[in-house]
Amino acid sequence: MTREKDLKRLVRVRMSKTGESYTAARAQLLNKRPAVSRLRVAPRSAPRSAPRSTPRSAPRSTPRSTPRSTLRTTLAAPTLVVHNVPTPAEYAALAGIADDAVKAKTGCTWEKWVYALDRRGAAKLSHAEIAKLVKEKYKTTSWWAQMVTVGYERIRGLRAIGQQRDGTYQASKSRTFAVPVGTLFDAWANAPTRKRWIGDPRARVRTATKPKAMRIAWSDGSTVSVGFIAKGKARSSVAVEQLRLTSRDDAQRVKDEWAQRFDALGALLKNGTR
Repeated sequence: MTREKDLKRLVRVRMSKTGESYTAARAQLLNKRPAVSRLRVAPRSAPRSAPRSTPRSAPRSTPRSTPRSTLRTTLAAPTLVVHNVPTPAEYAALAGIADDAVKAKTGCTWEKWVYALDRRGAAKLSHAEIAKLVKEKYKTTSWWAQMVTVGYERIRGLRAIGQQRDGTYQASKSRTFAVPVGTLFDAWANAPTRKRWIGDPRARVRTATKPKAMRIAWSDGSTVSVGFIAKGKARSSVAVEQLRLTSRDDAQRVKDEWAQRFDALGALLKNGTR
């Protein structure tokens, strides 16, 4: 009971520092707890009943009827500490995707995914290696291979929601606009137009594939990945993902800022970009 109270106290302290949920903070702390291995101690040799020089006629120090086991001293191995791990009922909350959703798209619940990936030693693999395993071994689409990989890493305490494996965070936001995808892409690619709504005059396009994708270097050193999707002749959507953020609070702030930028972009597109 005392250990459980101490764990709860540590979880609450971590929650106040990181902003994580109780479940995520608990999983992170349990993942960091050092493992205790079982100690095997060889039994001591039984003491000789008498020195070699003792005459045969001398009485034995121990009667013949004494079992040998009483002449041995055995040290018991310490109790093996078994880590508390999330239960299958907690998997969906930790992964950030409902069981029904992942099963509908991949054919497996989180419990089955965790079981399968644990058997493959996925917890010791890199993000790219896990995603490749999910895609190639289990015939999953690229998108859901990433979703399953991220969910598994969260369940196993390798990252928190919004966090990358290297400890940094990311923020994502998307929106649909009533313009062709080419028009939407140009509003990002054209520097003078972009400066009118994006709010960071030093942001610069690093790579672009019209009208599908773009990568932008942000002035704070983070990277913005942008994807464009046509939804008919007069509708299209854009999704952004900003990487290399330092904390969960930064990720939430950036997400809110992208909502404001999309409002400004929508007003610009409605009135014409020129």
